[in-house]
Amino acid sequence: MSQLKAFRKSFWIGTVALLLLVVVAGCSDSKNNSESNKNAQQSTNQGANQSATPEEPAAGGTFVYGRPASVTSLDLHNQITSNNAFAIDKVFESLVAFDSKGEIVDWLAKSHSISEDGLTYTFVLRDGLKFSNGTEVTAEDAVFSLQRHLKVGGPLAIAAKVDTTVAKDKQTFVITLKEPYTPFISELSNFSNGIIPNNFGGVSEEEFFKKPVGTGPFVVEQWDAAGDLTFTKNPNYWQEGKPYIDKLVYKLIEDDSQAINQLKAGEVNAIESLALQNADEIKKGPDTTVVTNGSWVTEQLFFNTLDKNFSDVHVRRALALALDREGLTKALTFGYAQTANSLLPTTIPYNANETIKALNFDLDAAKAELAKSAFPNGFNTKLLVASGNSTRAQEAQIIQAAGKSIGINIEIESIELATFRERFFAYDFAAMLNSGQADSPEANSIIAFQTDPEGFSKSYWTHYTNDEVTKLLYEGQKTPDGKEREATYTKLLQTLADEVPYIPLYYPDILKGVGSSVDGLVVLPNGSVRFEEVRIGK
Repeated sequence: MSQLKAFRKSFWIGTVALLLLVVVAGCSDSKNNSESNKNAQQSTNQGANQSATPEEPAAGGTFVYGRPASVTSLDLHNQITSNNAFAIDKVFESLVAFDSKGEIVDWLAKSHSISEDGLTYTFVLRDGLKFSNGTEVTAEDAVFSLQRHLKVGGPLAIAAKVDTTVAKDKQTFVITLKEPYTPFISELSNFSNGIIPNNFGGVSEEEFFKKPVGTGPFVVEQWDAAGDLTFTKNPNYWQEGKPYIDKLVYKLIEDDSQAINQLKAGEVNAIESLALQNADEIKKGPDTTVVTNGSWVTEQLFFNTLDKNFSDVHVRRALALALDREGLTKALTFGYAQTANSLLPTTIPYNANETIKALNFDLDAAKAELAKSAFPNGFNTKLLVASGNSTRAQEAQIIQAAGKSIGINIEIESIELATFRERFFAYDFAAMLNSGQADSPEANSIIAFQTDPEGFSKSYWTHYTNDEVTKLLYEGQKTPDGKEREATYTKLLQTLADEVPYIPLYYPDILKGVGSSVDGLVVLPNGSVRFEEVRIGK
């Protein structure tokens, strides 16, 4: 615990920086979900929402939402980071979605069913469904959307082996797989599987994504790719009467402190990125409060396994043993997080957080482990961190102290977010602080993104490669939910805990700072927010 004491009076920081959205999910127990179809308008009321609903919702007004990064693209098949994803999901919607409890519900589809062999998925669209321009949504639009995604691939490519996509009639859409793929139904709830008009509505791709047409609650009105984005309500939204607000503004506020000050001053109605250390202050403020939810996020220390030092498993294990994760969590998260042993958050099935044998804090064992490495006397290295996020800065200092305790001298490189992304996308780092996040409550979502050396991210830009892990990854994708699948993931997660290509630090709650006059804000466990039922009081 001594490595933490020197930093308790230092500056603090929030946990949200870059959240990489990872796909895939699988609720294979929903073999026939047409009977369990839930009213989607009711589902938005479940879970983490700000209650106190007035008898007559106050309609109209503009809701201003402070965000730390601008929206740079609305192409749902080519994007992955939260700055874009959480704008895309306001314009485009998928056949199925997840609610604030992480449960899969029918969305644009009024029902869906899965064949007993797990190969055929049938969706029936809602009656009278329209795009924001007033044109009818048909099964042909769903066919085009899925085929475009399959063609593009992109960072959230569909991993299922799709055989055919067929429109049986105007409302019925059928997908046939070549082989079972357990996560598929949850993968379809991802923002990247939103429905777009057939043939882009007759315009070019470039033109379409500058002024996109979707089924979501909002339509893009004004957009500065380096600044703010203004949405207006979709007059043809399928949830009658919603959204209640007339406009939604995504306001760029890159600094945590400025965001807090603007929330207190009433200049914004809510802020997306609330540092954990500020949560109680905002919660107890006279004009502010906090809306929260459990998350699908794991805060992590990542190693580039191509780096000469961190390619050595003994080095990675030594640093894991030198780091007091429980102490770090208590010091930095103010009760809004849980120490992580497993890669998977506890809100996702098969996380095995209670059974995994993690490399917990043991300084003597850390020194012994480093002695087994090719660098028994230590070495100099660098830790890459995005600036503007004080929690990450504090994490970096604690990790720096842990390294020093066993002879690893860590220089902290703090750079602005855009350059940070460019650096790790190019594998230009030795170690970095970041977080992994699922888009749906399915083990494969994070596991695939962080363990597949041939995938888009090459094991989350660590290039970690283990043939046995890769084999278990594919087994987990094909195995139906149950004890066998649980055993597969437990074995995989234990291997990750032993070889530590990344060190899971903690599972943070999702926190949003909100003005007290705001009602009906729904926080999803992937960090996004639903604004359909938001109202602004006086």
